[in-house]
Amino acid sequence: MKTKQILNTLFALIGIISVAFISPSNKNIAPKPIKKTIISFEVQGNCAECKERIESALDKKGIYKAIYNIESSIVTITYDPTKLQEIQLHNMIAMVGHDTDKVKASNVVYQSLPDCCKYRKDDDEWGPGKH
Repeated sequence: MKTKQILNTLFALIGIISVAFISPSNKNIAPKPIKKTIISFEVQGNCAECKERIESALDKKGIYKAIYNIESSIVTITYDPTKLQEIQLHNMIAMVGHDTDKVKASNVVYQSLPDCCKYRKDDDEWGPGKH
């Protein structure tokens, strides 16, 4: 009889301990990791004003960091691929007047850039009437 009482007490204690560790209110559950992708591609630009414009265009939800290197004409973007697709990044940049290797800015937006930011040649294939 005493053994049965000890076993019942032991099982009850094990049950209480296991419920405490399995409980959904347990604070030891790790959060889901943030998904990050880093991508780099060429963007046409000339100066610090271009750099500011390009990086500002990429200051959006889902983008963690965007750095444009004027000397190399390369933008490096750290973003969440579950919220944005790569082509959307190219479009964001083109919408402020800068060509990428996948998306060209419209002539209207390009022509509104300050003269120091214009990078296209007069005989460029994307010149007036060709876009």
